[in-house]
Formats: sequence, C-alpha cells, structure tokens
Amino acid sequence: MPEALDTLVLGQRIRYERRRKGLTLAELGKLVGRPAPYLSQLENGRIEPRLSLLGDLAEALGCPPADLLNGEAPTRRAELEVGLARIQQSDAYRSLRLPELKATARVPDAALEHLLALHDAWRDGSEGRSAGTGVPAVDPVRRANIVLRAQMRARSNYYGEIEEVAGAALRAASYPGTGPISERILLDLAGHFGYRIDRVRDIPRSTRSVTDLRRRVIYIPQRDELPTRASRSVVLSTLGHFALDHSDPETIEDYLRQRVESNYFAGAVLAPESPAVSLLQEAAGEGDIAVQDLKDVFSVSYEMAAHRLTNLASEHLGIPMHFMRADEEGLISKAYENDNVPFPAAPDGSLEGVRVPSSWAPRQVFHSDDTYATYAQYTETDAGDYFCVTQVDTTRDHGHTVTVGTTAAHAGRFRGSETARRIVSPSATGVAGPAAGDGPPRDRRVWASARDREFVLGPLTSPDGALAPSPGVSMSEVHAFLDRHRTDGAG
Repeated sequence: MPEALDTLVLGQRIRYERRRKGLTLAELGKLVGRPAPYLSQLENGRIEPRLSLLGDLAEALGCPPADLLNGEAPTRRAELEVGLARIQQSDAYRSLRLPELKATARVPDAALEHLLALHDAWRDGSEGRSAGTGVPAVDPVRRANIVLRAQMRARSNYYGEIEEVAGAALRAASYPGTGPISERILLDLAGHFGYRIDRVRDIPRSTRSVTDLRRRVIYIPQRDELPTRASRSVVLSTLGHFALDHSDPETIEDYLRQRVESNYFAGAVLAPESPAVSLLQEAAGEGDIAVQDLKDVFSVSYEMAAHRLTNLASEHLGIPMHFMRADEEGLISKAYENDNVPFPAAPDGSLEGVRVPSSWAPRQVFHSDDTYATYAQYTETDAGDYFCVTQVDTTRDHGHTVTVGTTAAHAGRFRGSETARRIVSPSATGVAGPAAGDGPPRDRRVWASARDREFVLGPLTSPDGALAPSPGVSMSEVHAFLDRHRTDGAG
C-alpha cells in the first residue's frame, strides 16, 4: 500500500469502475463481503481500505488493482468532486464555519467549476500579493459575498429547508393557501413566534425595525413612512431570524448568510411555494411566465417577485436563471446566476459596483420608448445568447432596475420572448472596475468628479477588518429608542 494513498481519488476510481460495471453498492458489497454503508464511506474517501480488500474489489470490478491505485481522477467530474472535498478539508475553509457542501448529482459541473475558481481567487486574495502573482488582496466582505454567491449558485438559489419552515408557519397562521398575506395573518405569524408588532414614529433612522427581545415587541415605522406592503417584508425578515434559530453573527460570513436566509424566509411567506409554483407551471405551459404576475397575485414588490422566480424556476421548472439589480448607470448592487450569463466582474471576482456593458438591458431600458414599461431583450454574448426582462423600479431613488433572464433556449416560456430586440454585446467577463463597458477612452481634456455611492457591503467592517458590532446601525440611537418606549410604556 503506498504511503501517500489519496483516499479521495481512490474512492472516485472505485465508484467509476463500479458504475462502469453496472453494480449497486449493495451488489458490490455482496461480492467483496462488505456492507454497502462501508463501501459508501470508501467511495467518499473517508476511510482507507486494507490491501487485501483492494484486491477483492479489483477482482469483482474486473480491473487490475493498479487501475484503482492510479493517482489521477478517472473523469473531469470526479476531479471536480475531489477538488471540492479537498477545499472543505483545509483549515482556511473550515475557519469560515460553513456547512458541508456535498457534490450531489444535482450540482452541475459548471457550479463546481465556479466554486473551485472562486476558492482559488479567495485563497489568493487572502494571501495578498504573494509569490509575485500580482493578485490584489480581496476585501474580506467582498470575499465573503463571493463565497456566499457561489453557495447560492450550487443550490440553484433554492432553500428547501427554509421553504418548509415558512410553510409550517403559514399553516399555523391559517393561511388559506392562495393570495397575498393579510395584515391579520401577519399579526398571527408574529404571535406564532411569540412577538407582537408596534408601529411607532421615532424609530432610529439607521434601522428598518427594532426588536425588544425582553418584551418581545417588533417596532416598525408608521404607515406614512413604511407602507403596509413594505412593512410585511421588514417584519417577516425580522421573524426569519427567530424562525431559523439565528444566533448573533460572529463573522462577516455569518452576517451575510443570515441576511440572505432571513430575506428568503420573508419571500417564502409572502409568495408561498405551493401556489407560486402552480402559477409558474401553468404560465410556463402557455409560454407566459412573468414577474409581474407574481407581483400582482401576491401583492409584493417587483424585486421580491423577481427573487421568488429565481428561487423556484430552476428547482421546479428546470429553467436556469439570472437576476440583477443595478442603478441608472448600470452599476451592479446585487446579482445571481446559474445560467452562466457572463456578468462583468472585478479582478477579485466580485460584482458589486461593476458596470454592465451599455448594450445590456439595464442600460438599454432607459433608451426605450417607454422607460417604465417592462423591457424585453435578447443579448448575444461570447458565452451564448440570453433573454431577459428589465423593469425600472420607481420605488427607489435614481431609477434602479431589476432584471431577470435565462438562456435563449428557455426564452419561449416567458412573456415578452417574441420581442425583436436583439443586441450583440462585447465581451464583459473579467473587465476590471466600475467603468467596464463604457467604451470610449478617457478624454484628457475633461475632468469629472464621481458621485458618491453607497453599496450594501460598505458598512459591515470596523477599521481593523472585523465584523462591526451591529453593521450599519447606530446602537446608541437604538438603546435610546428602547429606553423611551420602556419608560413611557408605549407599545
């Protein structure tokens, strides 16, 4: 037995030969006198077999023992799975305290390729400009967001466990099974988790809500400052932390993950999985999927409806998707894809603050005849052809846009796919910095001072790079607020 036996590669080679032979684990186990769970552990690289067992396995599989001991993975897929397993065994990765990500058959090869590439970028960034690579150090917040986006992609942005928690909460609140969440159901949901809701005038400006854990009260702004539809999202995002048993985040990774999960919970309550999927399936059959319909049926924002479409389309309809929110200049503030659309990216692999090409829909929509109508477009890229719809979000300042799309092969299932708009896009992948896609070179006769912008990742860290105690929140204001309401008995 070689001293440096790589059990991960050995396991892959055993699995490859077993499948080539057409045997199940149980069938192979009978041939070599070992139980199927043991062989499963062996194929997953978690145990090292005796030399005698390798001989028995080779005989049962009809291959030379040397084939099993070959140090190279038998296929590219096997190589990717080995790479993912090795990444998760490293001390650096374990320091992130993330749950294990298994390379099941449902995780496509492209997702694994992305994960390994993003890990390499994250590793190189954490080491700074070492070994003469010239790779810049990656900001820890942006690095954490890159890893989180890769995890979302690997699961097609679908969190089945959160859908189940949301479904159970809706049943407890007697949701009728269709239509939007009423104010009464919202109050009952809060009561289900042991909280009540109080609208107040003086909530701190740096917060969306304040929860008094001692008195179990969720404070939100009054309706003239926070309309009913918006308040539902705020309350449910807050309840999501309690429903999902979140503890105080200790790292940037914890904070970002919890925020994604709590927002997902809010969406899963506001547009519940079962009726939303029924609507989408019927629409897909008629070639008429539209974000607007989800928005209208469940009385949610266009952006929330777009999120729910990307949550459910890949899992239930087999449609790969991409989502993007950008400002009026095409600067990305949020993006997700599992359809390989070539988002422009900064050198560290991050997307936030990078500008999409002028040929892309989030910028073309402002040149259309009706800027505020739903805008549909096909875009030809080096990575393939894509279809998308873009809506200008009038509820945000400066004309933010929300875009959802898919590959051209799936376009026929969406409303607007008959559009004649087809634009050839220049290559955008790997373009460095916010000016990507602007084309003309710098004019040395002109000096322009850029407008300050705030991106969501900005206020998360303290000066030493650690997670800020309460990211983006003035805790002195919060404590003063709670003292006022505990003293005067309000709420």
